[in-house]
Amino acid sequence: MRIIFMGTPDFAVPSLGVLIQEGYDVVAVVTAPDKPAGRGQKLQESAVKQYAVANNIPVLQPLKLKDTAFQETLRSYQADLQVVVAFRMLPETVWNMPPLGTINVHASLLPQYRGAAPINWAIINGEKKTGVTTFKLQHEIDTGNIMYAAEWQIKEDETAGELYEALKVLGAGLLRQTVKAIAEGRAPEVPQANIPVTELKHAPKIFKEDCLINWNAPVENIYNLIRGLSPVPAAFTYLNDKTLRIFKAKKEPASHAREIGSVDTDQKTYLKFAAQDGYISVTELQLEGKKKMGVEEFLRGYRF
Repeated sequence: MRIIFMGTPDFAVPSLGVLIQEGYDVVAVVTAPDKPAGRGQKLQESAVKQYAVANNIPVLQPLKLKDTAFQETLRSYQADLQVVVAFRMLPETVWNMPPLGTINVHASLLPQYRGAAPINWAIINGEKKTGVTTFKLQHEIDTGNIMYAAEWQIKEDETAGELYEALKVLGAGLLRQTVKAIAEGRAPEVPQANIPVTELKHAPKIFKEDCLINWNAPVENIYNLIRGLSPVPAAFTYLNDKTLRIFKAKKEPASHAREIGSVDTDQKTYLKFAAQDGYISVTELQLEGKKKMGVEEFLRGYRF
């Protein structure tokens, strides 16, 4: 079975690795163009490109997926199946090209959390479980027929970064199962409309305004927001007119009469913000213009 793989970040690398390890003929990889990064603005290759080059797989990096020259090149590889993991939205002329179609590994239990940021929103919304789903691409994003799913129990203190690492491995294993079933002609396809849900939750792209902490919210909600945005893009607040990004914190439910959003500290070991029904005690943070650090190191160099 000839396969074309499409993906960009390191989340997709274990999935590409599984296809190679299982002996499938990965005839080409499609990934994002190299982008300038860092202080020197040197061109940075995607994690998927680096892995593909190391394994002698041809790499395509189109600026536009609707470009006819790119599509002709893609067609020339005569792939039986396309696999998409953490890539961009495909035009129908691309996803409908191979005879076995195009499958996607999505980091949620579909139909829940369709969209660009399923890992973040699952934690922000306080979910106790999430997972990965493989499905067949069709017109509307993340709505295709489900093939397989695998669950993951979200830990009480798990951050989006930690969940990302777990799901990229879980997703690779699910892809192995899915492609094997396709190769053997026994892969199921369940329409998402057949899966009963009381309320559909979405996972849109996260913008800066989503990251600003509202101290009037319940402690539980703020705690989940911090976990769900850590390490990037990170929840933030303001401290003496400077942006303070918070990566890790503890929740302390309590009744108090302090002003909402006010700071409490002993200048040595703790830094707390007053919320609606308690405190958020910050343990890892980064003040604008400074490096990321633990709260005790921060307090040694900061005076209120």
